[in-house]
Amino acid sequence: MKWIVGLGNPGTQYAKTRHNVGFMALDELAAQNGISFNQSKCKSVIGEGVIGGVKTVLIKPMTFMNLSGEAVRAYMDYYKVKLEDMIVVYDDLDTEIGKIRLRYQGSAGGHNGIKSIIQHVGTQSFNRVRMGISRPEPGFAIVDYVLSSFPKKEGDPLKQMILNTCDALEFSLQNSFEQTMAKFNG
Repeated sequence: MKWIVGLGNPGTQYAKTRHNVGFMALDELAAQNGISFNQSKCKSVIGEGVIGGVKTVLIKPMTFMNLSGEAVRAYMDYYKVKLEDMIVVYDDLDTEIGKIRLRYQGSAGGHNGIKSIIQHVGTQSFNRVRMGISRPEPGFAIVDYVLSSFPKKEGDPLKQMILNTCDALEFSLQNSFEQTMAKFNG
């Protein structure tokens, strides 16, 4: 079984913001595979199904971004799942809008959701898909930027990035993360 954690903030006011691309990718992956988020447990909304023949659990923490690690830890402890079966999907300021970067370890890089997960799982070594949101113009506060919506001109790169993320996630379910990185970090 694989489990994929998409990071974001709960609530309609955050639904279309840059910080919620992790939720957006999981929503698309769920839609493509007939999975519905119909369970609420471990501080998350959860959808379970089979993707490419692999039992997969999609998890959207409802703790707000900065406490994402609480939901990840709760899920790990309750279901006794392995960290190496997890992939975290989240927004990344240092990756250009429309691009994705896959990594299997590294620091939080200033991302509070990842910082929280590292604190709660006790390691920086876990699979992740970073979805590019680019950096704001100088003078634009980071917190305001990540909680802002995507402008219309970024609609196409956003849509393509979500589809590419879904492709990478599906590929990773049947291949090693190293193979997935080789294919999608082009």
